[in-house]
Amino acid sequence: MGHKSKASIYIPHNKFKRKYSPSSKIPNIFRHSYLSWNGELSPGQKVASQSAIQAVKTKNDILIWAVCGAGKTEVLFEAIDQALLSGQRVCIATPRTDVVLELAPRFKKVFPQTKVAALYGGSDDRHVYAPLTISTTHQLMRFDSAFDVMIVDEVDAFPYSFDESLQWAVEKSTKLSAARIFLTATPSEKWQLECKYGKRNHVKIPARYHRKPLPVPNFKWCGDWKKRFEKGRIPKNVEAWVKKRIDSDKQALVFLPDIKLMEIALPLFQKLHPEIVSVHAEDPNRKEKVENMRRKEIPILLTTTILERGVTFPNIDVAVVGAEDDIFTEAALVQISGRVGRSSEFPTGNITFFHHGRTKAMIRALIHIDQMNKEALKKEMIDV
Repeated sequence: MGHKSKASIYIPHNKFKRKYSPSSKIPNIFRHSYLSWNGELSPGQKVASQSAIQAVKTKNDILIWAVCGAGKTEVLFEAIDQALLSGQRVCIATPRTDVVLELAPRFKKVFPQTKVAALYGGSDDRHVYAPLTISTTHQLMRFDSAFDVMIVDEVDAFPYSFDESLQWAVEKSTKLSAARIFLTATPSEKWQLECKYGKRNHVKIPARYHRKPLPVPNFKWCGDWKKRFEKGRIPKNVEAWVKKRIDSDKQALVFLPDIKLMEIALPLFQKLHPEIVSVHAEDPNRKEKVENMRRKEIPILLTTTILERGVTFPNIDVAVVGAEDDIFTEAALVQISGRVGRSSEFPTGNITFFHHGRTKAMIRALIHIDQMNKEALKKEMIDV
């Protein structure tokens, strides 16, 4: 994305101790923290947090490459606190409005004495000046050299990763001398290679905070699934997989390649259970359906890649039907797999790729997840 080459970041390995929030009555000159948070970071989070603090202090770039469910948001708290204490203006940019809506209350809670602006299309905060801004990447086009610290969440996500004008907006809104912190579970192939060969400053969190391994996908051949759906039938092993979840009262997400296929498939799945529903990006009831899923009112939710990231259901299994389709890139499949086992109460689960032939993306996703587990084990970040 055309960033300037910056000096390597030193990541200290000593134990990280968090400062607690003082009373709001203490004058700013004596204030030692704006942060009000009593949580504890995992060893992986501590190292990443220190690297983010170092980036803020030295105005450098850093990529935080953290597995799905590692707790990336908490990693940012202390670095943001450091920036605010030194009078710097911070922006957290994300490609999607729903992520802004999810993050804003979390940051307002942990920085209760700090003005936090949430910017998205139609937002009430559009003309609010705030030390901490959480914004869609689209909204950054309105700023010019405004931020001392730019944090880009889900840096590989659509539309940001494909739209150069949004990448330009991030550059334009950031001061020339600034810290840039990028977060993702799935860096692009180019960025992964840059990390591998020492060309990009990065820190990895290969384990989730609950210290359990990432669920590894199973590959199941299901024949010509497209033809079967068109003939009014669900592939047999897909049907068996869904029935097993219904019988054991286990919620599940079933990912399908496109809306057209989903419209054909939905009535077939509803024969197995009438309360199965579908959701996609253009669905006007999308938020309501996601909430109903959270309330356990939906047993199985059929979805496109719209739910590949940014949503957490505590105890689910996941199936990808037609995993060989081009829409299911390595990043998409890693993110989809990352929906499973996120909760410390339910740290395991089943993720199955149903396919009509293995693809490079499927194999790379499997290797990606397996390598993170091996690295976490080696660093003693997971319990086996």
